[in-house]
Amino acid sequence: MLPRTETLLDIEGVRAFVRVVDLVSFTRAADSLATSQAAISLRVKRLEDRLGVRLLDRTPRHVAPTLRGAKFLPSARLLLEAHARAVADLADAPPPRLSLGISDHVAGPDLPGRLARLGLDGMGVVPEVTILPSRDLRPAFVAGRFDAVLVRAGVDDAEEPAGGTVLAAERLCWFAAPAFAWVFGVGRPLPLATLAGPCNVRMSAEAALDAAGLPWREVFVGGGVAAVGAAVAAGLAVAALAPSTAPAGVAAAGERLGLPELPLTQVLLHARPLKGPAADALRALAAAYRGPGGR
Repeated sequence: MLPRTETLLDIEGVRAFVRVVDLVSFTRAADSLATSQAAISLRVKRLEDRLGVRLLDRTPRHVAPTLRGAKFLPSARLLLEAHARAVADLADAPPPRLSLGISDHVAGPDLPGRLARLGLDGMGVVPEVTILPSRDLRPAFVAGRFDAVLVRAGVDDAEEPAGGTVLAAERLCWFAAPAFAWVFGVGRPLPLATLAGPCNVRMSAEAALDAAGLPWREVFVGGGVAAVGAAVAAGLAVAALAPSTAPAGVAAAGERLGLPELPLTQVLLHARPLKGPAADALRALAAAYRGPGGR
């Protein structure tokens, strides 16, 4: 083995290590880099051998950096950024752009963290991200406004355009502030916070309450999921949300309040054929949203 001062790092090994940490999964890392899980494992193993340290703790259900891996991670990110800048400096054309639309019911409070962790700006591409309701993203994608869109749809949603890739399946849940209390009774309709219609999540929530014979009334209508989440966190109402989009300060409350089960939904990706850095960036973001129900 070379002395530590002469250790040469393989950039693909460093990229594989960082992506596994960011996506907390060898499988998702492989998806994002368009390769196999075995190839990712081999790249990380070779990097560990070169450094002479173990960078990741691996179990069948858990992946996390070791203490040495966590120490190496910031430098690994800087190396990838420097590599991307060096490649970009040789290019004559401006960096390509990725026009991406993300549904308000998909983005979630962790979107800034996802973008920062994945380092999309370091992939040689300029991401243009727009947050809109799914109902607006569907026609916009068909009209050619976006390179790709991430939308949320019911499993049996006949309005969803064909050909989308399922990234995740997630059941909607009722969320409320921890101290929120409601007991069914005459003159006690359930206070709801909803997204401005038409909205599939809103319709699903109202249909479930109607089928269960539970009275309800809208007390807050938000222009976005963040506004709805704020109303729920303030204790004004309950709301139907996907767990991945629920804000801090709220908790699942369906069982506690005796509310009916809500339907299963899917996160779907619709994308045009892309190449180069734009395709790489989209794969990385899609992998970050991919869940056990994706394929």
